[in-house]
Amino acid sequence: MLKVMFTLDYEIHGNGEGDPYQLMVEPTARLLHLFDQYGAKLTIMADVAEILKFREYRDEFGRDDYHYEAILEQLQDAVRRGHDVQLHLHSSYFNSRFENGRWLQDWSEYNFAGLSEQRMNYMLKVGRKFLEDELRSVNPSYRCNVFRAANWAVSPSRNIVRALVNNDFEIDTSVFKYGRREGLVSFDYSNVPSELVPWRANENDIRQSDDNGPIWEIPIYSERRWIGAFLSLNRIYRVLSSRAHQLHDDRTMEKNARPLSVKVARLFKFSNLAQRYAWKADFNQCTGRQLIRALERAARRHNHMDAEVPFVLIGHSKLFTRRNEPSLRPFLSFIARSREDFSFGRFNKVGIPLKEPATISFAA
Repeated sequence: MLKVMFTLDYEIHGNGEGDPYQLMVEPTARLLHLFDQYGAKLTIMADVAEILKFREYRDEFGRDDYHYEAILEQLQDAVRRGHDVQLHLHSSYFNSRFENGRWLQDWSEYNFAGLSEQRMNYMLKVGRKFLEDELRSVNPSYRCNVFRAANWAVSPSRNIVRALVNNDFEIDTSVFKYGRREGLVSFDYSNVPSELVPWRANENDIRQSDDNGPIWEIPIYSERRWIGAFLSLNRIYRVLSSRAHQLHDDRTMEKNARPLSVKVARLFKFSNLAQRYAWKADFNQCTGRQLIRALERAARRHNHMDAEVPFVLIGHSKLFTRRNEPSLRPFLSFIARSREDFSFGRFNKVGIPLKEPATISFAA
């Protein structure tokens, strides 16, 4: 059986712009309401680096313009209602400062995978402590033991796994098979063990499987698809939103300055049509029908497995528009009707062994 697990990166725009109430609180409230109608569960990946800056602003200026109290109340309410909250970090916020209505980030710390183990340890410790301090008031058994890096930045690095273990994390969910990127953040997940099945991560390389690995990597579900499979109105909205809120960093300005029409034309060059790209199960950008078909394909490929296997979707609060709701409903309804094959899951209920040797086969 596949456990369908929705994860939501809970954050404002990557360049530090935007109102947290409009981009985090309001869309997440709609999403939680929608999920409650189908019995679905949400794992909120809370960007604690940003949230702590919103608290710092409130304390310094005596005004809660960045809605820290509403954010905290929403996270507590989600846990109270049986949903989950885990740690997401934009590391460039730790040294950020507020100026001219925007958070100016420390771009030298933008790539989490490029930080020292000592710096990672500090950030993970701060993030975990905040969530546990604030959420155990509503659920004393709450644990922060799952991590996702901003921009999927957990490789290449010899420090990631050790830093996670040092801070009692048991699961990372930053990797998606076939993903590749070069820039401020660079990674290559082309050859990770699986697009779906979790693996114990090698201490020195999270991309490698190790039977004695100290943490689990539970990947975001992805497939290698041709460019036409990416077409949807919600994905166009994502492109336009990213364009409107691009990073303000000298190393990216020249690349981002190209007109959008030029970028689209290059993407759809004849030579690119035959290539395959990483298509993530993104519930903001994919239609409900696309997600249903992806879930069915995953089930057919892994129907020989006796264990419950996580099917992890990713979304972003800032992108959950009202147009997104009707496109997601068919997918939620499909899962709710197909309980013999699928069920809703969340990370604090993942049924895999974490401390003792593995007793369940997760072979792809």
